[in-house]
Amino acid sequence: MAILVDKNSKVMIQGITGGAGQFHTERMIEYGTKIVGGTSPGKGGRQVHDRPVFDTVAECVKQTGADVSAIFLPAPFVKEAAIEAIRAGIKFLVVIPEHIPIHDMLWVREEAIKHGTTVIGGNTAGIITPGEANLGIMPDIAFKPGRVGTVSRSGSITYYVADTLTRTDYGQTTCVGLGGDPILGSTFAEILLKFEDDEKTKAVVMCGEIGGVYEEHACDVIPKMKTPVLAMIGGLYAPPGKRMGHAGAIVEGAMGTAQQKLDMLAAAGAHPCKTFESIPQILKKLGV
Repeated sequence: MAILVDKNSKVMIQGITGGAGQFHTERMIEYGTKIVGGTSPGKGGRQVHDRPVFDTVAECVKQTGADVSAIFLPAPFVKEAAIEAIRAGIKFLVVIPEHIPIHDMLWVREEAIKHGTTVIGGNTAGIITPGEANLGIMPDIAFKPGRVGTVSRSGSITYYVADTLTRTDYGQTTCVGLGGDPILGSTFAEILLKFEDDEKTKAVVMCGEIGGVYEEHACDVIPKMKTPVLAMIGGLYAPPGKRMGHAGAIVEGAMGTAQQKLDMLAAAGAHPCKTFESIPQILKKLGV
């Protein structure tokens, strides 16, 4: 099994005629992702990589049966595009662009909750269910089908963790890029619960970073999970007030430090990891 996307997901691309949209659509099709079409207002009737282009999401959903969408558009256009997709019936939405205005993402999350849509991003590398579907910008070379799920705020850390799991023959069920912006469509807690319901996921590696409180919120659900959770936090030596890459990765005052997050997750029952090499070691001890 998998969470959120698999070989049967019917995917559309919002912004399919743009440079990034065209490039990554080709990559995703080559991987085996079922891309059924895309949108670009005013360019309906064209084709990109033999996939039809529509003016609106509603048209694309009606003509192709799309139930998943990925947004490859500049940040100022994400709010309108995301809400259009949600209201058209898309149930899983991947928001690739970074630096989306905070107020815009608040609107998107509220609309998603109202319509029962799961959103990941902004500033996400996407999601991959190895061997079935790759949706976003993840390099498929690091991944292979297996029994461990991952969820991370950082795309780069996602790749390193996946490579570690691949090289030690654990593989992955699904790898979710939560996103690096300050306001996200989904939380660690929400994604962890989806892995908990997946019978093939025998453990989950969650990778957080400094700043924000998404990791702390996971402490409410980890004690209720039967699936073991391994936790890694990037930025253990990050100085306060220094942003570390992502817009949301900044320690403000005494809150959001990496050590504080790791301590809280460990107290909630997660297994802390300080190096990539420790992940397979802990999985082995857990009998995964």
